[in-house]
Amino acid sequence: MAGVATAIGVLAVTATVAAGCALAGVAGIQSARVSAVADTAALAAADAALGFVGGVPCERAGQVVARSGLALTACEVDGVVATVAVASSGGVFAVQARARAGPPE
Repeated sequence: MAGVATAIGVLAVTATVAAGCALAGVAGIQSARVSAVADTAALAAADAALGFVGGVPCERAGQVVARSGLALTACEVDGVVATVAVASSGGVFAVQARARAGPPE
């Protein structure tokens, strides 16, 4: 009987560790996705601020973020430099990213 109890304990610990690793992996993937969307949204806003594309810079950033199913939490345009913040709307962990785009100083 002791062997059965030990085997069940080992399986329970292994399953718990595997679930934790899976959740950490999902959070890492979501973090990379949110970061990429923030970069793209900042570039879109900076392009609009520079006049390369039409529209209002923050509206352009909002369109990019909305297409990916995330939330635009902040958008600031200072001259031709755009700074945006994006957050994931679901999942186990809250993931946020900020990005800045514009011409070099």
